[in-house]
Amino acid sequence: MVLKLNKLDRKQYKERSSIIHQTLYQTDNWKAATMIGITISRFPEVDTYEIIRKAWSEGKKVTAPRCIHKTREMHFHLIKSFNDVSPSYFDLLEPEPSLERVEPGRIDLLFVPGLAFDSKGFRLGYGGGYFDRFLSYYNGNTISLCFTEQVLDAVPVEAHDLPVKRIIGEGLTLKP
Repeated sequence: MVLKLNKLDRKQYKERSSIIHQTLYQTDNWKAATMIGITISRFPEVDTYEIIRKAWSEGKKVTAPRCIHKTREMHFHLIKSFNDVSPSYFDLLEPEPSLERVEPGRIDLLFVPGLAFDSKGFRLGYGGGYFDRFLSYYNGNTISLCFTEQVLDAVPVEAHDLPVKRIIGEGLTLKP
């Protein structure tokens, strides 16, 4: 999947991400959310920079995860600008640990990344298990954003895996 996604050219990547953004902004989940939890994307993940900017422009609060590698946990911190993040583990952009930590129950809408998804909402993640652990006690709305080629007939599912509540791709909205 990584090889397939890496073949996207930048123009196509931006155009396809924009289509996904427009679908997202029409959802009740987006409209109702006052605080979102979202990762800061890296190519070839669906662009989240524009989503974050849109959230700020609409007065939504934005939180981003910081991974705690010793315990494989994630803590979400409030970010008010892209100056609040810096490269961390695997060069992921994460919030500074000194920023306000946000309890999971305050996050209305959580964006869950993944490499591949199935129509039941299960996903193949990046292998760290951070989101799987977080989802085990997060009770809010979850959305995954993906390009159409990331939706497969089936992905490997383990006993601890939890599905997301909605998957949005170009021209695609799945509510498992």
